[in-house]
Amino acid sequence: MSETPEMSSWTDRSPGIMPGSDLAPYASRPDASRGRLHDEVDASERTPHQRDKDRILHSGAFRKLQYKTQVFVYHEGDYFRTRLTHSLEVAQIARSISRSLGLNEDLAEALALAHDLGHTPFGHAGEDALDAAMQGHGGFDHNDQAMRILVRLEQRYAAYDGLNLTWETLEGVAKHNGPLTGPNATRPLTATIAEVDRQMGFGLDGFAGPEAQVAALADDVAYNSHDIDDGLRAGLFTLGEISELSLIAPVAEEVRSAYGELPPGRAYHETVRRVVGVLASDLLAESRQRILALMPASSDDVRAAAKPVIDFSEPMRAKNKELKSFLFNRMYRHYKVNRMAAKAKRVVGELFVLFMAEPNTLPTEWQSAGANGDDETRRARLVADYIAGMTDRYALSEHSRLFDINAKT
Repeated sequence: MSETPEMSSWTDRSPGIMPGSDLAPYASRPDASRGRLHDEVDASERTPHQRDKDRILHSGAFRKLQYKTQVFVYHEGDYFRTRLTHSLEVAQIARSISRSLGLNEDLAEALALAHDLGHTPFGHAGEDALDAAMQGHGGFDHNDQAMRILVRLEQRYAAYDGLNLTWETLEGVAKHNGPLTGPNATRPLTATIAEVDRQMGFGLDGFAGPEAQVAALADDVAYNSHDIDDGLRAGLFTLGEISELSLIAPVAEEVRSAYGELPPGRAYHETVRRVVGVLASDLLAESRQRILALMPASSDDVRAAAKPVIDFSEPMRAKNKELKSFLFNRMYRHYKVNRMAAKAKRVVGELFVLFMAEPNTLPTEWQSAGANGDDETRRARLVADYIAGMTDRYALSEHSRLFDINAKT
C-alpha cells in the first residue's frame, strides 16, 4: 500500500542519521543509564530501557487500562478507545518520532506506556472526584499516582516494591509535561515525586530528556486524532462540522479531491489518519529546527535548554488549541458524556466515604496495609490507592455490592 505524502515525510530520519546507525548525540544512551534505585545485574540481551518497557507492559496496572475510560465508559461500545488502546497508540507514535530524530526508541516507548498508569476509573471525572475526596489529605494527581505505582504499589519482585525502573524512565514520568520547580514549572510538585526525587535527584527545575518530551507530544497527537474519531463514531458531531476547523479543513479537502464522496466510516478513518500525519510532520519539522539551533551534545543539554526542544510550531499550536476548544464544547461537555461523568463522580465519591467510615469493608490485604489504623491520612491514601486501581467495571460492581442490598457481596 502506498504512503501518503504526510506519512512518508514524518517517517524519514533526520539528516545524517541513518537506520541502524548510532543514536544521535542528544539521545539518552542506554549504555550511560544512571541506574536504578536498587542495584541489579544488567541483562546481556536487553538494554536497561528495554527492560523498563517490558516491566511496564507486564505490570498489573497496565493490564487494567483495558477497562479504564478514555472518554466513553467501556460498556458504551467496543470501538471506543480505552486507556489501554490510547497508550498503545501513543507508544507507536512516540517510537516512530524517536526513530526519525535518532532518539532512544525503547525509552520513548516505555514512557508512552507508563504515562496513563495512574488514571482512575472513569477518566477525568473519576480523578476529579477522588481529588475532591482527598482534600485535606494531600489531594490526588494521576501523574503522582503513576509514580506511586512504579515505585511502590506494583509488588511483583521479592527484593523490592515497585518495578525498579531506571533513572531515565522515572525522571521522564515525573517531568514529561515540563519542570516541576523553578521559573518554568508547569504544575505543582506532588508528594511521591518529591520523595523519589530526594532519592534519585531528577533536577526538577529543568526539562525532561528528549524521549520524555517526545512521549508527551505523541500523547497530544494521539489524543486529538482519536477523540475526533470517537466523537464522529458516537455521533456527537459530523465530519462537515469538524472540517470547518483550520487543522481539519485542508485534510478533509484532500480526501474529497482524491476519493470523492466516501462512506462515512472510510471518510472518518482516512481523515483522522492524515491528521496524525500532519501533526507528526509539523512536530518533526519544528523539533529539527530547534535541535539545529541548540546543537545539543547530550541529553543533559536538552534538559538544560531554556524551552522544550521537542514541540509543535506556533501555527500548529494555535490549530491544536482551536481543535481542543471544539472537542471540549462538543464532546467532553456533551450532555451524554456529562451524564456518565456525574454517575462516575457519585460512584467514586460514595465508595471513598464508605471505605473511610468502614475500613473493615475493604479487602483483607488493604486492611492489613494499615487502613484500619488511627492515622486518617494514611487510611485516606490507601483508600485512594484502592479506588484508583479499579477498572470502570470493577468500580461499578463494587459500588453495587456495597450499596445494593440485593447484590451478592
